[in-house]
Order: sequence, then C-alpha cells, then structure tokens
Amino acid sequence: MSEGSYNFREIEKRWRNYWLEAETFKTRGPGEEGFNPEQPKFYILDMFPYTSGSGLHMGHPKGYIASDIYCRYKRMCGFNVLHPMGFDSFGLPAEQYARENNIHPSVATERNIETIRGQLQFLGMAYDWDREIATSRQNYYCWTQWIFHQIFSSWFDRDCRWKDGSGRENNGKARPIAELISAFATGQRGFSEADKRVLGEDARKGWEALDEGQQAAVLNNYRLAYQKEVMVNWCPALGTVLANEEVTNEGRSERGDHPVYKRPLKQWMMRITDYADRLLEDLDAPALPDGRGTFRLEWPESIKLMQRNWIGRSAGTEVLFDILRPGSQEVAEGLKVFTTRPDTLFGVTFMVVAPQHPLVVQGSDHYLVPREWPRDIDARWKGADSSLEIRQAVAAYIEEGHMVTQRETQEKTGIFSGIMARNPVNDRIIPIFVGDYVSMEYGSGAIMAVPAHDERDFEFACKYGLEIVHVVEGPDGIDDECYAGDGTSINSPAAGKGNFAINSLPTPEAKAKIAADLERVGRGKRAVNYKLRDWIFSRQWYWGEPFPVAERPEGYSVATDIPVYLPEMEDFQPRTSEDPNRPVTPPLSRAGDDWRKVLVQGVECRREINVMPQWAGSCWYYLRFIDPSNDQVFCHESKEKYFMPVDLYIGGAEHAVLHLLYSRFWHKVLFDLGHVSTAEPFKKLFNQGMITADAFADERGVYVDIREVEFREGEPFNARTGEKLQRLAGKMGKRYKNGLPPEEVGYEFGVDTFRLYEMYMGPLEASAPWSMEGIRGMQRFLQRVWRNFVDQGRNAKRGGQLTPEVEKLLHRTIKKVSEHISVLRFNTSISTLIQFNNKLVQLRSLPSELTRNFLLLLAPFAPHIAEEIWEIWGFGRGNISHARWPEADDELVREETVTLPIQINGKVRGSVDVAVDIEEDDLRRIVLGMENIRRHVADEERVRRFIVVPGRIVNIVV
Repeated sequence: MSEGSYNFREIEKRWRNYWLEAETFKTRGPGEEGFNPEQPKFYILDMFPYTSGSGLHMGHPKGYIASDIYCRYKRMCGFNVLHPMGFDSFGLPAEQYARENNIHPSVATERNIETIRGQLQFLGMAYDWDREIATSRQNYYCWTQWIFHQIFSSWFDRDCRWKDGSGRENNGKARPIAELISAFATGQRGFSEADKRVLGEDARKGWEALDEGQQAAVLNNYRLAYQKEVMVNWCPALGTVLANEEVTNEGRSERGDHPVYKRPLKQWMMRITDYADRLLEDLDAPALPDGRGTFRLEWPESIKLMQRNWIGRSAGTEVLFDILRPGSQEVAEGLKVFTTRPDTLFGVTFMVVAPQHPLVVQGSDHYLVPREWPRDIDARWKGADSSLEIRQAVAAYIEEGHMVTQRETQEKTGIFSGIMARNPVNDRIIPIFVGDYVSMEYGSGAIMAVPAHDERDFEFACKYGLEIVHVVEGPDGIDDECYAGDGTSINSPAAGKGNFAINSLPTPEAKAKIAADLERVGRGKRAVNYKLRDWIFSRQWYWGEPFPVAERPEGYSVATDIPVYLPEMEDFQPRTSEDPNRPVTPPLSRAGDDWRKVLVQGVECRREINVMPQWAGSCWYYLRFIDPSNDQVFCHESKEKYFMPVDLYIGGAEHAVLHLLYSRFWHKVLFDLGHVSTAEPFKKLFNQGMITADAFADERGVYVDIREVEFREGEPFNARTGEKLQRLAGKMGKRYKNGLPPEEVGYEFGVDTFRLYEMYMGPLEASAPWSMEGIRGMQRFLQRVWRNFVDQGRNAKRGGQLTPEVEKLLHRTIKKVSEHISVLRFNTSISTLIQFNNKLVQLRSLPSELTRNFLLLLAPFAPHIAEEIWEIWGFGRGNISHARWPEADDELVREETVTLPIQINGKVRGSVDVAVDIEEDDLRRIVLGMENIRRHVADEERVRRFIVVPGRIVNIVV
C-alpha cells in the first residue's frame, strides 16, 4: 500500500489496542469513581456465547455487531451505557468438547474463552472487559449457589395478596420457608392433602410432634426447589438426563444422535408452575415496577406467543371417573381427568392413560380376568388366557414406550390395560387403554376419549375398532368423521331429565352447565391446567454447578455452607452404556470422601452428586454484570436499582422460550424476596436473523473452500482451477467450507468492512445469505470514504464552505441516519451514508463541519476508520466514541415535496410527487385520478381503505 492509502490492518490494530489500554468503554456505576448520578443509563445486553467449540465463525457476530453499533450510538447520545460480555461456560456442550479433545473441561473452557474474547476484541467491540464473567468460574458460580439457597429456602404463598412498587396488586408471592414453619408450629396453617399422604397416620400430630424427617418431607411439598421422582429423558449413551429441547423429533439426543428413553429418576425440581399466571400476565402488563417508575415489555409478539403456548394455560373442568374392582360395580379408586370440553362427556367411549401413569406402572389390583371382559372389547384383547398374560403384555408395551419417539405426525398406538372405569354422567362402563399419544406432562396423564370430537381419539378409535358417539352437532349438521368445534349438544339428557341435562344447548352453555352439575354432585370441579411442568433441575454430568445441599443419614436434604467447589477429578467422564435401565452413576459419585462427606450442624452428611443444568448460570448473569467483582453480595442494591432492567436484549429466537422463561422465573423469586427492584429482567427484546451462506461444489459434488471462489459476471468459479461451480444454498458451517473465522474475513477485507457488510445485508431481524462479492462492495465504500477525506500524504482534505445544497443534504442525512439507527434499521442507515459519501466524490476539499458530522454518523458502524480520520482532521485523539451525536436542523431538513409510492392490495403500482403538507383529501383525489391507478381500481367505490403513512407511502385496499 502507498503511503497515503487506506491501510486498514494497521489502522484497526492501532485503535483496538488503544481502546483496550485507555479503557475507552469502561462503565461507571453508583459508588464508583467518576460516576455521574444525573446521567441517564442504558443497559444493552447480548445473549452471551457458549464456549463449547473452537471459536466463532463469521455468522455468529451478527447480533454482537448490532449491539455494539447501538451502544456506541447511545453513548454518543449522552447515556451511561452498560455493555458487558461474558461466557456461558458450564454444561454438556463444553464437557463434550473437552471429552472429544481429551482436555479437562476447566482447561478447554478457558482456552475457548480466550479464543472468543480475542475474536470479539478483534472486531472492535465496545465492551467493558473489566466486567467479564464466566459461569464456570468459582467467583461466579458461588453466587449461583447462593441464589439456589434462596429458592430452596422459599415457598410460594398462593394466598398472599400484595402490592409491588408500581402499586399493582399481585396474587401469590415467594416467602421464606421459616415463615411457613412458624405457621405450622403455631397452628395457623394445617396440613394439606399432599402433606397427609406423606405423613399417613401421623398427620393427626402437631408440627412439633413430627420428627425432622417428617417435617422435611412436608416442607418438600412447598419448597420452590424440591426433590421428586419424575419421568425424565434419559440418554444412557451420554449418561445424563436431557431437557425436551435437547431431544430431536426422532427421539434421539441432539448431541451425538443417541437414543433417548423415558425412565423415573429422583431429581431436583424448580416449582416454576407456581409462577405460571404471573409469567403469563406480565407479558402484557401495562406497568411493571423498575425501582424508578414503571415499564412494559417491548417484545416481539411472536416470542410472547411462544411463551404463552409453552405455559399453555387452559380453563376447564376436572372430572372424577371411578376405577372399578374386577367383576363388580364396586369403586376401587378414582381417576381424575382434566378436560376443556366437559359438554362431550356423553361421547366418552374409552379412556387412555400415558405409559408412565401410576395406574399401570405401579401395578394394580383392578385388572379384569378374561371371562369378565365386556362384550365390546376387541377380540384381539380377548386372546389372552389370563389376567397375568395381559399384565405382561401391558408391561411389555410400557417398556417399548420408554423410547422417546412418539410425535404428533406418527401413528397412535395403544393396548387395552385390562382395567375398567365408569363415566360419572351416564354410569357407562368403559375400557382404559394405555396409549403413546397421552403424556404425563399434560393434566393428570389420563384423558377421556371422545372420538367423535377429537382427532387423536378418532384416529385411535378407528385403528382399534372402538365405538364413536356423536354428542355435538356442528353448524353443517353431524360430521360422520370428527368434528372438534363448537355446536349444539345432542344425544345427551334433555331438560328435566335429571343431572347433566344439556341436550340442545349451545356449546358454551352446555360446558358451563355440566361443569356446575359435576361440582354440585361432587364428581368434578372447575380447574385451570397448564402445559408447563416444573423444571427438572438435575444433570448427571461433571461440568456444572455443584448443589449446595447434602443428604442426612435419615434420607432428606439440607442446605450446606457455600461455596461448594467442584472437586478436581481427572476421570470426569460419565459411565455410559446402551442399557437404559443401568443404574445412574454421575461422575461426582466417584469423588473422594474428602469431598463427598460434609458436616452439617454436627451431623455427617453426603453431598449431592448431581449438578445443576447449563441454564442455571445464564438465568441471572445480567445481574452479575452490574457488580461483577463484589465478593460480599451477588449485586449491590444501589447498582442494581440504577441499571435494571436491561433496556435492550439482543439474541437468537432459539432462546425465546426456555432461557427467557427460566430467567424470568428466577428474577421473580428474587423480586419477591426483595433482592431486585424490577418485576421483569428484560425490557426490550430483539431477535436477530441468521446469516446463511451459499456453498460451492465442483462437478464431483466436493465442496470448494469459499476462499477459492471468484465471481465472473455473477457466476461462481474456482479461482485456482477456473472450473465453474455449483451454487448450493444452505447453512453456514465447517462441513460446507463456507464458515470462515471472523478474524480471517476481517484481515482480508477489514473489520470495519466486515461490520458494515453484516449490517447491510438486510433488516437485522431477517436471515440473509453471505456473499463474498457483497463484502467486496462494502470494502470499496470505505476506500472511497478514505479518499474523500484524506489525501495521499495522509493529510485532511480540508477547505471550502458548505454550499446550501450540500448543507441541506448533510442535515437530511443526519436526520435519516438518526431515525433509522434508533430503531435498529442499520441497513438503511448504512445505505444513507453510502449515498451521501457518493455525493462528496466530486468535491476536492471538504469543510470541517461536514467532515465532523459525517464521521460521527459513521463511527458506530465503522469505528476504526472513523477514529483515524477524526484524528487526522485534528478533532481529537480516541474520543470520537464520547463525542456528541449530531442533531439535524429542522429548517434544513424540511422537504417541499415528497415522493410517495402507491400500493394497491400490497403491490406497488406507481408513485406520486406531492407537497409535504398536502391534505389527505387532496392526496386521495390526485392518486385516484392517476391513469395507472384507475386501471387497477376501476371504480372508486371499490376502495375499501385509503391509508396514508405521512411522508412514506399510500396504501389502497380494493
């Protein structure tokens, strides 16, 4: 490069070193030197990266670049910006990477952190690196354990009515478990039905008369962190439990593609279901407290909908069916079923329970013997010679059902359980089946099957020849197959015919009446059900947070002192197998007694050998960023109150449900207990789109490295051999040879070029394909910027005065870029800068006012070149990031006319030049009088809506 050329490698290296050494982006909070309490804050957060691999590829930084641009912009607007970065470094992905590379997780994790940190610094990210955290570091996860203690030592009081900081009334609140113990001890609270089942005959005793083990068993029914044997997704090949989202649609592990089974295991659980209503309500709450005032969530509606669907609140009726003793009408026990359609009870012809339902898993005395089977049972079930044989068949079916393979698209299967039930509304005796389309994760794990009005029941009934009874007539009459909508009740008792008389009633009235009748006779009650299940919080790997609890000799768990550090183990790998029934032996079970044994209140106990899931550390990291070095509290009260909530959270939509739901749950518990000042952690959420990439293959189908692809008139060729290549659209990744490290792209084209191109590819929320030709075009833009402002001797091309035309264009550029960057429309902001820069090519010298304002606009997007030219022009050294964002002069940006595109039914059919302040009636008359518009409208009376977005567009709906 010549002396005065744009040497981006040298420039970018110099400025990223300067920013790090000068701590240019250091954030100061309350109590810190240099903090200004009058300065408004802005907290912008990235979903921090996993450390499971060998670094980032060029598709990963899209969200980080976006947040960096926005934080630089907000800082220049006068905000005290908190923009931290850390690493999600515990969990199975990091442990798997360590195993595959034969490195201890602690070593592999820190190496990967160093790699990713270096990549982010190479990209010029304006992070305050003094605030770096990693969830696997001891000074971080000791506070994760502290939060677990808070949850373990709390219960949810549903009867508590209280007002939060906004004056809003809330139902239910987390309270210290000590308050519950006091209520039991003083007799203010009696034992629940669940408590009585735990205590048996001892439930008649008072609290003080119970031994410690019994008290612990009762408290386990209330603690927000508790233990329970539950059905889990068990992957023996990985040696651990997996969350639902870690299992593919084919019932295999996402990592490694291993088979996954259902099996019962005693697990730590989080009682997130207690917060289901608040998690739902606060998605749309108009006024949430934040310590200074109120706010509401500014989240994409699609993300809110995903959370609503995951929580799955539905109002309905809990119906009690009788389980009968063999060969009699005598009731053995009850079976509760939740339904949203109690009006269809007269159409119930069978029931189905999940393969894991206690009725069949734990064995039952209610199996019929073959001679007692009802006449309408299919002959295939009557082939058994004894009740033992059918029990064996059911057990075999349940064993097969351990595989997590059933999905909505698959054929439903089942087996007659040999158990009969009685319908409470008509006393009909009906068979109970075990079926794979019923899950323990919804309701009670049992359904009443109405094949005429439920598609899954209909499919099952047709397969096994079961009776179908229509009890709802739709608006078009009786559907001979299956009708699931509302209508009018039929084939039910008419008015005056005793209880449950709903014949001829429309569905809403029929549902209300039969629900009331069931409640009146004690056969049911109105209820609310949730798809949401309590969070399984145990994992059987090594690389995770140890639980700060231990088991007493009597068999119950107690809290231990914290921190509890992971023991040093050379053999950290789980014991894996292909046998789903092999005993579970987490790696920590092999830790020595010097770690396993611990004294708690003078009693020798044994530490928990499971660890927390990867979600634990990411549930609260946004709080630790506020006060990362504090070894006295997890986050100082004054700092939390100043910085929270997070004003803008940027990350992938793949975390729309679980990470966000779990974080919201933990935050609400901390809020209830008075540890945080906001009811929600994240005010505004933005999901960036993915960067995809074309892959290129030769005639053999072998992928060619993207580095070796050149374009000739838009067609791809192998630059080395000259062979024309096939272009294949797809994901970005190593196997396709199209996912380069960002530093490699930055070294070749420039970091500023890389940043600009990733933001210029399209709207931030949209996915867009990478193009090597596109990035070269962005490089040419920056080279033109350099030539416009710097001569061959690296001197400022200073001179001249602003002409009225250029001055007006400058202020229009300031206005447009300011408006677009403020709403994350970075692609159009960059386009505006390119257009303005193109206008400057013809000018031999530039006035300082123009240069200063242009560089300020460019700085968030291309900070290195902006800093360099800023210094060359004498505006300062290394201070452009803290210079004031320019303001447009309203008089200069006022347009006399504006061009409005005209859309008809969503398609652009023309445009019109009109005065900016034109009245809508005049605009309508002009537009509808245009010949090409009349051709598409034909008759003005066909116009249903005439919509004007001032200064933007005219929309016509015909």
